[in-house]
Amino acid sequence: MKVAVAILNWNGKEHLETFLPSVVTHTSEDIYVIDNGSTDGSLLFLRENFPTVKLIQLDENYGFCGGYNKGLAEITGVDYYVLLNSDVEVTENWLDFQLEAIQEDHSIVACQPKIKSYKNRNHFEHAGACGGYLDYLGYPFCRGRIFMHAEEDKGQYDTTKDVFWATGAALLIKTDVYHDLGGLDETFFAHMEEIDLCWRIKNAGYRIICCPKAEVFHLGGATLSYNNPRKTYLNFRNGLAILVKNLPGYYAIPLILFRLVLDGVAGVQFAMMGHFKDTWAIVRAHFSFYSRIPYYLKLRRNCIKAVRTHEHKEVLRKSIVFQYFVLGNKDFKDLGV
Repeated sequence: MKVAVAILNWNGKEHLETFLPSVVTHTSEDIYVIDNGSTDGSLLFLRENFPTVKLIQLDENYGFCGGYNKGLAEITGVDYYVLLNSDVEVTENWLDFQLEAIQEDHSIVACQPKIKSYKNRNHFEHAGACGGYLDYLGYPFCRGRIFMHAEEDKGQYDTTKDVFWATGAALLIKTDVYHDLGGLDETFFAHMEEIDLCWRIKNAGYRIICCPKAEVFHLGGATLSYNNPRKTYLNFRNGLAILVKNLPGYYAIPLILFRLVLDGVAGVQFAMMGHFKDTWAIVRAHFSFYSRIPYYLKLRRNCIKAVRTHEHKEVLRKSIVFQYFVLGNKDFKDLGV
């Protein structure tokens, strides 16, 4: 069994200096850096300091999705990819634990470790925590993180468990499944692309797990900070796109209309807090989404070909917005999942 650990880099020399040593120390498999046209000396730094790391140099910045698709296409003869963010510190046996867990059942095709905060090391990190879920309206949350509330890790989620989506910050995935299902959607550029891929995986009848025995620490916000309007734009636009691509039509249409109302409420809340750029980002996200509907429908037709089921037990049959903001349920354990 061959595994390739692939780190996407764009002007991230500082992160490579900080985090790559842990990956080299604790990883026996081949390590690749896919460079998205960096201009900060990243490649020279890698060649001089990490000669065992293999380099794939792209001619420009293709974003998270395009960068990975183009880079992974050049890595052949491997059974599994690991998509690993450049700002992730790994720990001993982080990959061995996951490989052991993913091989217990041939239907398990993707896995993530426990993701904790690099800065606040006793707490889960926003991007993935201990495995991702959706509510019935399509809003994502995690075991250990709901919206911006990250729980302290007290071992409460230390069981290996099926999840709906695994974080793109540290995603172990079978190579053939990645390519058979089309890889990451390059129209997303970045943000929520792993949820879209994992939704396709789930619809195809495969399983995704979180293996908390494997633990990594994620800095987060390395490309776009959490309060960046560009991130707001991508999250809201892509959040609508995944509904069109992956839901049955009879459910997608009314849900998108309802999401229009909910996103409008979010825009008003941003404005009331003085975050007018975020409000405008939501407006732009909707106009961009509507203008691309014909293209999303084309992608949807491709996705439908692989669908085996739309029923997933990892989808919360409640509104996570209502649970969090109205009922005050901020811990995953309070949701009854």
